[in-house]
Amino acid sequence: MVDDKERNMKCLTFFLMLPETVKNRSKKSSKKTNPSSSSSSSSKLPPVCYEIITLKTKKKKKMAADIFPRKKPASSGSTTVQQYHQQNLSNNNLIPAPNWQGLYPTIRESSVFHAMFYGELAEDKDEIRIPDVDPAAFLTMLKYIYCDEIDLAADTVLATLYAAKKYIVPHLARACVNFLETSLSAKNACVLLSQSCLFEEPDLTQRCWEVIDAQAELALKSEGFCDIDFQTLESILRRETLNAKEIVVFEAALNWAEVECQRQDLALSIENKRKVLGKALYLIRIPTMALDDFANGAAQSGVLTLNETNDIFLWYTAAKKPELQFVSKARKGLVPQRCHRFQSCAYRSNQWRYRGRCDSIQFAVDKRVFIAGFGLYGSSCGSAEYSAKIELKRQGVVLGQNLSKYFSDGSSSTFPVWFEYPVQIEPDTFYTASVILDGNELSYFGQEGMTEVQCGKVTVQFQCSSDSTNGTGVQGGQIPELIFYA
Repeated sequence: MVDDKERNMKCLTFFLMLPETVKNRSKKSSKKTNPSSSSSSSSKLPPVCYEIITLKTKKKKKMAADIFPRKKPASSGSTTVQQYHQQNLSNNNLIPAPNWQGLYPTIRESSVFHAMFYGELAEDKDEIRIPDVDPAAFLTMLKYIYCDEIDLAADTVLATLYAAKKYIVPHLARACVNFLETSLSAKNACVLLSQSCLFEEPDLTQRCWEVIDAQAELALKSEGFCDIDFQTLESILRRETLNAKEIVVFEAALNWAEVECQRQDLALSIENKRKVLGKALYLIRIPTMALDDFANGAAQSGVLTLNETNDIFLWYTAAKKPELQFVSKARKGLVPQRCHRFQSCAYRSNQWRYRGRCDSIQFAVDKRVFIAGFGLYGSSCGSAEYSAKIELKRQGVVLGQNLSKYFSDGSSSTFPVWFEYPVQIEPDTFYTASVILDGNELSYFGQEGMTEVQCGKVTVQFQCSSDSTNGTGVQGGQIPELIFYA
């Protein structure tokens, strides 16, 4: 054995790219503690864009458990660390202990770099370089390790998740995943889908698919869609429940191909776009497009060969249809659900007057949903056409609105009016649904309203809105239905 007195002091150094202010602050603190060493070490410093963080070990190696003593586990009915089996976050397989980092929620009761510094495969170097981790993300992880604080930011959370996965810091990794789930939207859903598959986070993957399915056109038109890898592109193009027009899918694929050509340093030509798309092109269901969309869009894009274009035109018009390499069955999309808040409806002989006034109601859900539109009443005295301005707000901020017309056949049925894109609704928060109607004032209205409605697995609560200036409330009035995807 080597005597402790003969051990040399080790310096474990991490090179991190930090702001100049942090570097200066570190220099000032080092001068206060050891002014004589500043001049001798300055010549060895790397470029000014780096900060050197040095971890020194004493002659006798100490673990974090020695610095931060932890309470002994209760003996009755408990198992030792060596007997513990924990689920591996990265592949969901059971691995035998000791996986000490996964046993505790706080870093005070474990040592993240124990294996690197003291294990059988410990680095026998004065400096340990971390070349594949973003400096800001590594600093976030160090802050958690030594201060037991989690401070995540949108622009570094993915890099922090990578670092937490690499160094097996599961509590930090879970915090990163929770952060990503709460910030998930149509703008970043495709990128996060790609990353969630890479990090093997099935719950985050499922959440991404929910957003992409319901808000498909927004997701496909986002800048982030062009940043996904080819495998993720294929999985999206194969998606049966994608709620989008096929011409939007086609245009999104061409946008991705253009960016992919740039990534591969290829000329931006039609031939190269088709080359990078490869067999994924045939996953686009071009024969299911509206004929106008095909004739004015895909047929004139240049991506299709002349034979493919002719065969698809024949597919639209000929009785005997040619065989196609493209999928010719339309996507199923999503089936909208309808939450009806009235138990009955009626009409008045003295009319329901609109005259530019607003009918409004507030609602909240217990699960995340996507509001696609409202179901509205129509004329009670024969067929009539209505103009409807619908709006969805949260705390006064407009999240979605649309102005459209719908036709009422004179029945007491409800008629759907849609937003341009479905609006994501978070649970346990009240939103305001409003409509301004213009049309035949002899119309149906709801009565015997309910404050709470169970619609499938979603519970919806209603309350009166101060925006309502035309008599609509919980007990009766307009906006009888919320149409949503869940």
